[in-house]
Amino acid sequence: MQAKTKTLVVMKTRLKYHDIFCMRLKQARLAKGLSQKRLGIAAGIDEFVASARINRYEKGVHEVNIETAQLLADVLNVPLAYFYTVDEELAELMLLFISLTKDAKIDVLDFAKKKARV
Repeated sequence: MQAKTKTLVVMKTRLKYHDIFCMRLKQARLAKGLSQKRLGIAAGIDEFVASARINRYEKGVHEVNIETAQLLADVLNVPLAYFYTVDEELAELMLLFISLTKDAKIDVLDFAKKKARV
């Protein structure tokens, strides 16, 4: 029997992917110790609007396009999918997986394939 996965729920309603993106962007930025301005500049946003733009993405005022989301993911060293997953364990697994060596990634994938056959 598969274990139940945790999903993010606010006021007993499912979060929209836009809301999840906002939350995960801020989590990843804070985990890297970057200000909104530094993140924006590193992602190629003009330095005069970088802080305001990242703030608006985190607050959900503006929706980021996929190209900019990828640039932000690259700067934050997280997979793009991290920004959109509602599953907390999967989000954590993505962050752990991306930090592994190539050989360790192969081992984890082999292990997961064996477990999935159960």
